[in-house]
Amino acid sequence: MSLWPGAHMPKLNDRLAIVTGANSGIGYYAALELARAGANVILACRNPARGAAAVAQIEAVAPGRARLELLDLSDFAAVRDFAARVKERHGSLDILLNNAGVMAPPTRQTTAQGFELQFGVNFLGHYLLTALLLEPILAARAPRIIQVSSIAHRQGRMAWDDLQSETNYHPWNAYRQSKLACLIFAHELGRRAAAGGWGALSLAAHPGIAATELVANGPGPGSRIAWLQKLAAPFIQQSGEAGAWPLILACIDPYAREGNYYGPRHLFECKGPPGPAKSEPQALDPEAGRRLWEIAERLTGEALRPAS
Repeated sequence: MSLWPGAHMPKLNDRLAIVTGANSGIGYYAALELARAGANVILACRNPARGAAAVAQIEAVAPGRARLELLDLSDFAAVRDFAARVKERHGSLDILLNNAGVMAPPTRQTTAQGFELQFGVNFLGHYLLTALLLEPILAARAPRIIQVSSIAHRQGRMAWDDLQSETNYHPWNAYRQSKLACLIFAHELGRRAAAGGWGALSLAAHPGIAATELVANGPGPGSRIAWLQKLAAPFIQQSGEAGAWPLILACIDPYAREGNYYGPRHLFECKGPPGPAKSEPQALDPEAGRRLWEIAERLTGEALRPAS
C-alpha cells in the first residue's frame, strides 16, 4: 500500500491500537499501516474466519504486530466481554479507532438488546466500548479516540422522538442519523475531555466514497445505490486503501487538536489525499451532544467518565 503524497508515517514503537471492523475495507488498511509502523494492533472483528485471514495478511508484512479479538458490536454482552479481555491483558491503550459499521440494510433489523441495527452498532456499540476502555485509554501517554463518520452526516437529522426508527424506518435516514450521532459523540467527547483535563484527544474521520464491501453487505449488490456507485465510480470513488488515509491521519497527525475531523480533500470530500473535513452545524451543537450523551448512558447503562 502507498500512502498519500507527502505522507510521513512515524514509528509507533509498540503502541497499542484497537481497530474495530478491521477484517476488510478501510479498517483493514488502517490496521495494516499501523502495524507496519510498529504498533501492536488488535483487530476487533465479528467474523472469526475473516478476522483470522486479515491477521494472517498483516502478519505477512508486519510479523508479531497483529492479533484477533472477537467483537460483536450488536450485542452489549459481547462488547463487555471484549473490553474485559483487553483490560486483563493491557494496562494502557494508545489508539481506539471506532471504525466498524453497518450501512442501510433494506429492512429494519435490531441488535441483541432490541435497538435499530445501525444506531446500535455504529453509535451505541462504540459508545459502550469507549466507556469500558476509558481506564486503559487514559493510562496511555497521549491517547486518541477516533470515531468514523461519513459525508452522509451532512443530510443527517436526529429523530429524537424515534431514534430506533420504530415508527418510520428508512434505510438511508437511519444510516445518516447513525453517522451524525458518531460525529456528535466525537465532538461532545472532546468537549468533556478538554474540560476535565483527561489528556485524551477525541477526533473523527470519514473515508469519502471508497470502494469497500459496505454497500454489498448493506443495501446489497443488486441495489440501486450499488448500481449508481458503479456508474459514478470513475468520477467520485477511490480505493479502499485511499479511503483509509483520513483514518490513518487521525491516528498519527502530530498537529491534531481536539475536535479535528479528517476526510478526503478533493471533489466535495469524496476522494483525494486527506486533510481537514467539515462538520455540519448539527454535529457541532453542544445541546445535541449533551442530549445524545445522556441517551447513550441510559440505553447502555454505562457512564463514560474517569473513575476518579
